[in-house]
Amino acid sequence: MSVSTAAAARTVCAQLPVLGGDVTVPLVTGGEVTYAALDYAASAPALQRVWDDVAAYAPYYGSVHRGAGYLSQLSTDLFENARRTVAEFLDCRPDDQLVFTRSTTDSLNLLARALPAGCQVFVFETEHHASLLPWQDARVTYLDAPRTPRQAVEMLERALADREPYGPALVCVTGASNVTGELWPVRELAAAAHAHGARIVLDAAQLAPHHPVSVQELDVDWVAFSGHKLYAPFGSGVLAGRADWLVAADPYLAGGGASRKVTRREDGGVDVEWHESAARHEAGSPNVIGAYSIASACKALTEAGFDSLVAREEYLIAKVRAGLAAVPQVKVLSLFGDDAPRVGVISFVVEGWNSSHFAAALSAEYGIGVRDGLFCAHPLVRTLLGGDPQTQGECGAPEAAPGEKSLNAIRVSFGAGTPDEHVERFVNAVRELVSEGARWQYRTEDGRCVPAV
Repeated sequence: MSVSTAAAARTVCAQLPVLGGDVTVPLVTGGEVTYAALDYAASAPALQRVWDDVAAYAPYYGSVHRGAGYLSQLSTDLFENARRTVAEFLDCRPDDQLVFTRSTTDSLNLLARALPAGCQVFVFETEHHASLLPWQDARVTYLDAPRTPRQAVEMLERALADREPYGPALVCVTGASNVTGELWPVRELAAAAHAHGARIVLDAAQLAPHHPVSVQELDVDWVAFSGHKLYAPFGSGVLAGRADWLVAADPYLAGGGASRKVTRREDGGVDVEWHESAARHEAGSPNVIGAYSIASACKALTEAGFDSLVAREEYLIAKVRAGLAAVPQVKVLSLFGDDAPRVGVISFVVEGWNSSHFAAALSAEYGIGVRDGLFCAHPLVRTLLGGDPQTQGECGAPEAAPGEKSLNAIRVSFGAGTPDEHVERFVNAVRELVSEGARWQYRTEDGRCVPAV
């Protein structure tokens, strides 16, 4: 990105206001500093706009769908309007269903429960565990990590061509890697899947907060994402897409709301008629505030304009990558190479440092929050680090003491709410830690590297 483009990006779209932007944290070296939240890939801070919308609704909180009172009717309208808002944000087809869930993980487990009998699933080893693991009851083909987008498409085409017997099939793929931030060729993978009679579900957890996601343009059959990565509070998610498999499947949860009619049989049992709408998989009292907060975030991002948001994020990405490239001891992890388009997620290792130790020093000495470990993508991180992707390890837990080599990495991630100062502080901190070392002693406690007291 040129200097003029970077300046334009900052002018057109400054960072969006988020909660916690003025929170200060103590430093082990003394004093306090404003917290630099650079762990967006795990959970992005909630937009102030979202929080304000939720607070305005809170006094009118009511149960939905079956209440006769005014607040119940208002909450029902708000809940169903949120469904329509999110469907518009995703550019869903007119006959698609949108189910509110708890998270991306919940969404993909719901879809896994809805697979038709004999369905074969194809998934790359590069996936987050949320999209790698839910398919245990199906026949699963795990594909190796590709090294180019073209290779990803070719590998999938070969795997689909070789499948036997011929029957229902599903491809699961990420839109943007939660480890490298690299964008995947979703449209091309969807075309390959459909050419071989398979369907495809997009894990958009890392894509939707950074880039527009159009179900119709990408031609995917389903899309899943989490509210807490889209600048909404925890505990809400979405599965949107084709209705037929969802309607044909037993409800994800059995209970009130999912059932249209329940009657006793003469033999003492019960007969149940289930809804065929999204309610079929939304048993129990739904998370109205969660649904509303996702819709509010969708509106806020749309109004800010993804062109401006993407331009500013590319400026931040370029600043971080240039800063890391200036430190020879830093190795940035990548599947597709330096020129691959990506979102604001960058993982790296530092020569001579245990990754947990480095992340702990960033936090304790600079007030910077990043993530270290395997990022719930064990096979991918181990492949990128030259280890065995089948080796076991705990998600996010260090495997070596400070100063010892570990098969873990450090991840910095950012987005629409990140100020320039946060990435500048991060780049400077990396440079100082590598050149001067940590200013504090650290030890391992309960599986984590922490400052020694």
